[in-house]
Amino acid sequence: CQTPMDDFTSQYDTVLSDVHLLRPAGRHLVTRLNGAGQPVFRSRFRFLPDRDGSAPGSGPERPEDAADTPEHTGQDVDPVLDEDGDLEVSHRPRTEPEHQVISPIILHQSDSGPEQQDADGDASAADAITIEHTMATPLGDVGKQIWRAALLLADFILSEPGRFAGATVLELGAGTGVSSIVMATAAKTVYCTDVGADLLRMCSRNVTLNQHLTRGEVRVRHLDWLRPDLRTDAGVFSWTQEEEEHLYAHTSAIVAADVCYDDRLTDAFFRTVSRLCSRFGRLCSIYVSIEKRMNFSLRRLGVACEAYDHFRRCVSRLRAGPSSFSAQRLRTGFPQALRYERVQQLELWEITARPGS
Repeated sequence: CQTPMDDFTSQYDTVLSDVHLLRPAGRHLVTRLNGAGQPVFRSRFRFLPDRDGSAPGSGPERPEDAADTPEHTGQDVDPVLDEDGDLEVSHRPRTEPEHQVISPIILHQSDSGPEQQDADGDASAADAITIEHTMATPLGDVGKQIWRAALLLADFILSEPGRFAGATVLELGAGTGVSSIVMATAAKTVYCTDVGADLLRMCSRNVTLNQHLTRGEVRVRHLDWLRPDLRTDAGVFSWTQEEEEHLYAHTSAIVAADVCYDDRLTDAFFRTVSRLCSRFGRLCSIYVSIEKRMNFSLRRLGVACEAYDHFRRCVSRLRAGPSSFSAQRLRTGFPQALRYERVQQLELWEITARPGS
C-alpha cells in the first residue's frame, strides 16, 4: 500500500516539527497506521561520536566540495565577469529534481508490539535512539512528533547523569518518550506520562525499542493536567495505588519538553506541578525545556512570542506566590550528544520546589 506524502503533509491545518523538516528526506518508511489512521514513521537519532564538552555537531557542517573552493584552499581567484561587467556565478548541476514526491511504503498495519527489524536493519542500534512518530499533525496531536526541546533536554540529561542517578523522575507531556528514554539511562524509575491511547501506545513501543539503552525502568502512564488526581480508567496505562504512593514518596525531579505552546495548557501544567509538589516530602527540581517561537500577532500588530511570554509570567507567579518556589534559566552550553539543530531560541529552566510548598 503506497500513499503520496503530499496527501498528509500538505494540509493547511497541520504542523510539522523542524526536527522532521530538516532531516534528510531520502527515505520515509511508514511502519504502520495507528488507531487514528495516521502513518507512523520510524527515525533513528544517532549519538554524536565526539561528546567531550565542545558541543560537537552544533556548528554548520563543511560542504562536500569545500576543498575545491577558494574559501578553504586560501587561493586568491579573480572574479569572473560577463561582458556587461556583472559578476558571473556558476551553479552546480542539480543531481535531483527540485521537487520530489516521496511515496512511503507501509510495512504493516497492525498495532501489536514493535518489530525487531526496520528498513535499515537492526532496530536496536547501540549508537542511536530509535523513535516511532507521526509527521505533520494537527495542533492537538503535536505530541506524536519529535521536537527540538526534547532533544535539548536529552542532551542536558546525558551531560549530567549524576544529577539523576538512581532517582525517581516524572515526565509531564512526554509525547513520543524521547526524554524519558534518555532519563532512564541514569534514573532508577521514570514515570513517562501523557494523555491519549494512541500516543501512550506509541510511547510504550518506543520504550520497548530502546530498552537496550536504558538501565532504569520506564513506566508509561496516563496523566491528565486537567484532572485533580492520577487514578483514571486508562487500561494498561492506569496508575496502581502502589505506583501513586511511590511517586509521591520518592520523586525528586520533574521534566517537561516543549509543553508550553498553548496558554490554557501552560496554566494547567503549572497547576499540576504545584499540586504534585505540594504532596512531595522532599525537595524537587523541575526542568522545563522550551523553544521560543516568533509569530505575527494581530493583537500587537507585530512579531511576538506570546506562548513564551505567558510561560515567563507563570514562572514569575510561582516565585511571587506563597509557596516556596525558585526559578532560574540554565546555560545551554553543555555538550550536544544527539544530532539536531540547536538553535538560539532553545532554553532550559530549572524550578526548585521545597518541601511543604
